[in-house]
Amino acid sequence: MCQNAGMKKVYRRTTIIAATLALFACSQDSPPAAEPAANAAEDQIDLIIKGEYVVSMDGSASVYENGAVAVDDGLILAVGTADEIIAEYNAAETLSGENRIVMPGLINGHSHAAMTLLRGVADDLALMDWLNNYIFPAEVQFVDREFVRIGTELACWEMIRGGTTTFVDMYYFPDTVAEVVERCGMRAMVSATVIDQRSPDAENAADSINKGIAFIDRWKGENSRITPIFGPHANYTLNAEQLKAVRAAATEYGVGISIHMSESPFELQYSKDTFGMTSIEFYESIGFLDGPTIAAHVVWPTDVEIPILAERKVGVIHNPTSNMKIASGISPVAKMLQAGVRVGLGTDGAASNNDLDMWEEMRLAALLQKVDRMDPTVLSASTVLAMATSGGALATGLGETVGSIEAGKRADIIQVAFDDVHHVPTYDVISHLVYVSDEQDVASVVVDGKVLMREREMLTIDTERVAAEANALATKIQAALEERNQ
Repeated sequence: MCQNAGMKKVYRRTTIIAATLALFACSQDSPPAAEPAANAAEDQIDLIIKGEYVVSMDGSASVYENGAVAVDDGLILAVGTADEIIAEYNAAETLSGENRIVMPGLINGHSHAAMTLLRGVADDLALMDWLNNYIFPAEVQFVDREFVRIGTELACWEMIRGGTTTFVDMYYFPDTVAEVVERCGMRAMVSATVIDQRSPDAENAADSINKGIAFIDRWKGENSRITPIFGPHANYTLNAEQLKAVRAAATEYGVGISIHMSESPFELQYSKDTFGMTSIEFYESIGFLDGPTIAAHVVWPTDVEIPILAERKVGVIHNPTSNMKIASGISPVAKMLQAGVRVGLGTDGAASNNDLDMWEEMRLAALLQKVDRMDPTVLSASTVLAMATSGGALATGLGETVGSIEAGKRADIIQVAFDDVHHVPTYDVISHLVYVSDEQDVASVVVDGKVLMREREMLTIDTERVAAEANALATKIQAALEERNQ
């Protein structure tokens, strides 16, 4: 049975009575599929996306065999069987569903997109050594608007290629990040980084906050795909008063916050030594969690803190690859989910991952919990797929907008090919999406109803130019690093 939004226009019928049926009926009792559809351009919707399976990730976990999704003006109008959708709607464009799984686009809940240009600069190091002795100095030396433009374009190319349609970013020059997102067609929550040290775009915390306010003023409501927010770095790079000031500004301007939280043993000890309590307890004590908060990592929450995260509706973003690579630890994801914490997935930046592959994050998230708990039933494939889609949307505050294929939501949808040898045979679509599929299997990507990649052809990014610019800048960075290290 199809789900029909009944939106602004009347679709696919040539009589008033049939038009009324198209708006309000979506059951097997609808007019016969054989009835001819209207061909007038004004009666067309924008897009029909077909699939041998449509994995909706809605509240009922509906999966439609030989399904399709109707899209117009960026909205999902209906989802159902292909026969129902084709009988009901006439589209200007149709994406073929042969050997395709249709599903919501992936949501990368924590990234530093422009750090694609620092991929591999410093590997196999502990977090604070990596940050203080390599990343922070490299950023001061190399990061400017041009660096951020090229690096973010490179990241968007990689994310679109891998089926990510939404990402939460924390980096410098957020206006430049937003401009790239606007051009490439993705959806993003763009953070204005706040840190109490000289950074590429600010002198200190106060300067960061003021520039963040100006950024939010410029972009709030400017583009429905771009949500400006604040990005205070952490409680070891900002003091209590600075963190309270960020929350006050976020509340005043009606925006959320993304922050690194309870990430490493260093942070845990720093918080105890500096504030007399663990990180999440500290944030709660100063009222920092009183507004929308996206907490990246959350590797070391205590049994006292986990209920705080659930009560405050904090969106926790699990970054398994980055956490393992920097040896931050294994986040108690299963325990947090059991407690009602909203948990999504993220890649972190490519300098600490070293890629932006959300399929890898899904697999590792599941496997890590199983071996950590010594229980193969923990974090099932369906649970992990939800963390990357509907659960990720809820964790980032976008649950009413994206994350599932349902009438009325924005059309952020991908097609995954399952004709490669590693999909033969396919017994369980959900299991295969989590444990078999990878970024190379993504065939087409749609964001807000616009096709960004069609059958692996990138449509909104000049990939040859971006690759040339990235390689040219990397050559300069490599030469400067070699000179510095002599």
